[in-house]
Amino acid sequence: MIPAPAREALRQALGGAIRFDAETRRLTSLGVGGPADALATPGDRQALARLLALCADHGVPCRPIGRGFNLLVHDAGVDGVLLLLSLFKVLEEREGHVFAEAGVSHTRLTRFCRERGLAGLEFGAGIPGNLGGWVAMNAGIGDREVKDVVREIEIVSSDGKGPRSVGRADLEFVYRSLRSLAPGDVVVSALLAVEPSTPQKVAARIDELLERRRATQPLDVPSCGSVFKNPPGGYAGQLIEEAGLKGAREGGVMISPQHANFMVNTGGATTGDVLALIERAQDEVRRQTGIELETEVRIIGRPS
Repeated sequence: MIPAPAREALRQALGGAIRFDAETRRLTSLGVGGPADALATPGDRQALARLLALCADHGVPCRPIGRGFNLLVHDAGVDGVLLLLSLFKVLEEREGHVFAEAGVSHTRLTRFCRERGLAGLEFGAGIPGNLGGWVAMNAGIGDREVKDVVREIEIVSSDGKGPRSVGRADLEFVYRSLRSLAPGDVVVSALLAVEPSTPQKVAARIDELLERRRATQPLDVPSCGSVFKNPPGGYAGQLIEEAGLKGAREGGVMISPQHANFMVNTGGATTGDVLALIERAQDEVRRQTGIELETEVRIIGRPS
């Protein structure tokens, strides 16, 4: 819980940009999770810095959540402030690059490149979420990831200092993570490399990737994207399928019959259901292969 003095300080500093005792179900793509102590939507960099500084001063956790993909919130809820950067949505072309703020969605970004014939970001077609989450998670497909196109990012530190720019040479990207991003730091924007092409060629590649996703992933039902990271030299979905768990259920959650590294909400699911199914998949794959599956989805909050 946020102490009363901290609540009052946050309320005075952010006004209508912060809500207390906020529901999170509608903020996560799987549609599960308990309440957050607070939900903040700062309108600019100054408000963001003020929020982070106040949280640091009062010892209140503050976590950016993007559009809630690859995120699970425990049913008992989460301490501190959840941060939405949905108002950070500047998107523009800058001399062979695309500048995008953290709240720019994948749909808008790929449409922007399609319309202008800018190649290089097509791999993001169909990857859910916003630009900030893409960078923090080093999102990608196959051998193409965000690290391959990022030239610079803008960060506000967890103590409210910044924003500051960090060039590619100082960014340590690894599989599904940005190690050089300190806990609590917030990605505000990124400069992404693109190449001149034609709208027709860019559109053709985007359509090809979207069609492949529709054929192989459950895009028409609530899910949290890939649940597990692929282990070295293998694929989590294949291991789960070979373990005989496609279609397995726990409460309102099911391992997708279409792609075994996706879990879908069939109705009335809880985070507890998801965690039970995660543990079941890990146990069975470990028993059959000795491989430890590591979650890609991030789990936050108070365990029940």
